[in-house]
Amino acid sequence: MKRLLAPVLALLVMAMPAAAEWEVSLYTGFQSAPHSDVSGDANGSDFDFNAGWDGKPFEAPPYYGFRATWWQSEHLGYALDFNHAKVYADGDTRRENGFDRLEFTDGLNIITMNVFYRWPKAVKRFTPYVGAGLGVAIPHVDVEIGNSRTFEYQFTGPAAQLVAGASYDLNDRWAVFGEYKGTYSQNEADLDGGGTLETDIITNALNIGLTFKF
Repeated sequence: MKRLLAPVLALLVMAMPAAAEWEVSLYTGFQSAPHSDVSGDANGSDFDFNAGWDGKPFEAPPYYGFRATWWQSEHLGYALDFNHAKVYADGDTRRENGFDRLEFTDGLNIITMNVFYRWPKAVKRFTPYVGAGLGVAIPHVDVEIGNSRTFEYQFTGPAAQLVAGASYDLNDRWAVFGEYKGTYSQNEADLDGGGTLETDIITNALNIGLTFKF
């Protein structure tokens, strides 16, 4: 995970302007994912089935994320967001299709560049906001089928996210927030021993977090 976070932090440093209003936010919450089709080939055989996904957000490694936001004006901001989501394929469906393991659990990592719009202190200390972004999925692919196991980080395709929430100012430096975050990622993973696995995954999350302003 340290190897994955290092380039994200480097991007933050390179993107930082000389003078700006910045916020750094950390969050966690409850995350789930609906069913999606899983297709591909492995060990000389094709597969195509519908998988149920379980997020298990409070089991190790937990669901979490962080973002850095540069507010260019009172209302408009730009943010780099790293989201460590997770999905585990349903056991019965997975086994029926020959998989001993099928999961993205360290995690289904989504990195996006985003545009945010806010309404500062629309109600006393509350600031509602919305955001959207595009980026990439870099999950930790954990797939075991037959005698072959894939266990590594891969760049698997494009991703997008939508966010809507509100923050509450504790003081001039600190705020807490709650939000809905939805992500979509197209994932095409290379399997050890040959073959590929393809699946498009949607996640839904209710987040709570803490923001530091500087």
